[in-house]
Amino acid sequence: MTQTTSRIKNYFNEIDTYLEKTYKIAELAKKVGIDPSDKVEMPVARDISERVEGILSAASEDIVGKGMPQRINELEKIYGKLDWRVALRISLEVAQEKFCKFETKQEAMSLGVKAGLTYLTLGIVSAPLEGFIGFEIKKRRDGKEYLAMAFAGPIRAAGGTAGAVFVLVGDYVRKEMGYSEYDPDEKELNRFYTELMDYNDRCVRLQYVPSEEETKFLISKIPIEITGDPTEKIEVSNFKDLPRVPTNRIRGGMCLVVGECLIQKAPKVNKRVEEWGVEMGLGHWTFLADFLKLQKEIKSRGDGNTPKKEESEDDKKDKPKIQSNYKFIQDIVAGRPVFTFPMEKGGFRLRYGRCRTSGFASNSCSAQTMEILLDFLAVGTQLKLERPGKATVVTPCDTIEGPVVKLKSGEIKRLDTIEIARKYKDEIDEIVHLGDLLIGYGEFSENNHPLVPSGYCEEEWALELIEKLNEAHK
Repeated sequence: MTQTTSRIKNYFNEIDTYLEKTYKIAELAKKVGIDPSDKVEMPVARDISERVEGILSAASEDIVGKGMPQRINELEKIYGKLDWRVALRISLEVAQEKFCKFETKQEAMSLGVKAGLTYLTLGIVSAPLEGFIGFEIKKRRDGKEYLAMAFAGPIRAAGGTAGAVFVLVGDYVRKEMGYSEYDPDEKELNRFYTELMDYNDRCVRLQYVPSEEETKFLISKIPIEITGDPTEKIEVSNFKDLPRVPTNRIRGGMCLVVGECLIQKAPKVNKRVEEWGVEMGLGHWTFLADFLKLQKEIKSRGDGNTPKKEESEDDKKDKPKIQSNYKFIQDIVAGRPVFTFPMEKGGFRLRYGRCRTSGFASNSCSAQTMEILLDFLAVGTQLKLERPGKATVVTPCDTIEGPVVKLKSGEIKRLDTIEIARKYKDEIDEIVHLGDLLIGYGEFSENNHPLVPSGYCEEEWALELIEKLNEAHK
């Protein structure tokens, strides 16, 4: 073990030695004066805190060497590595000019939240510099000042979760710096929804198309305005020439942040807000819980614009606790197979657990199921799911229940091995049941989704057996 550790240390020391030599050569080349800059523009970073400083140095060189990496490490000891509260605190401290001074308050706040987003994205994407344009200070109708976060198209690289948390970071800085809340009127709410629909229908398809109810509810509650530069030549179809909206053209960055970040990732953000929102002064974000109730109701209806019907007492009694979610099949592309409709009998059966081949947002089904579906489900195929998240990558597992089929002879058969599946594949008349889909508990926890009852499985049988044996020996 000691010998192995020594070899690993020598390996990394050798990499560091060659890296230093390479940088010295690069520095000599830069001093020739052919390039615009006389410095090597790629700083070496050994951890996330140094990467944050390195990326921010492209926006402001004054931040370098002022102790920000050390402060990030201190915050990680308090809250834990990659905790969102680290991003909140470091953003505020940069905005408060604790590391270096800025010409304007606006510039300080903009670089502050960029520090937060860089930390959230592990310092490996360009979204903090290219996707966030900066803060805009605007006037409310009562004359008080509020903040608007301006986004551009490259914010997509941050990902949905980081993009949603970034708005939380922006609002945290807004509140601590003493700015008022955004006060949208009905026309501005309509503009948000119209622009989202125009972007989805005429520019780029959104992964998640929010309903009018969802959009207006969320925008009316968020204390900070989401805006951005125009990214498309197309103008919005309606609600133009609004005094506080600077352009009539479609703003792609705004559409991505509202549609694919805030609305889609609200469950994840709400989970953290419930844990420490009040502690961090973000208790006003509890509106997300009401938003999720509305979203659940809309998804169960299958149509975001259909009003909810009044239910009788008998209907409420017969209503299942887990409602069908039709959202994942609303934007079906021609030619893509649909393996099962929401909560349809004969579809995949939920099985909790993990196997060697599953992982984060990667679930497993029976290898026999892959075989009888004519290889539409191959290893690594992406599937849109009804729950708990929006999608998964499928892998095979040979220890969960396989499919049940009806043969042309009329016989009902469960395909327990891949050999049996290959033997009867051409004789199948109907698939009665697709078999198990293995999903880890973590997928439900991460998406803040309530646990769904699973099918009867070996683990449950074993617990019942132990219970009966204990009763028999009393």
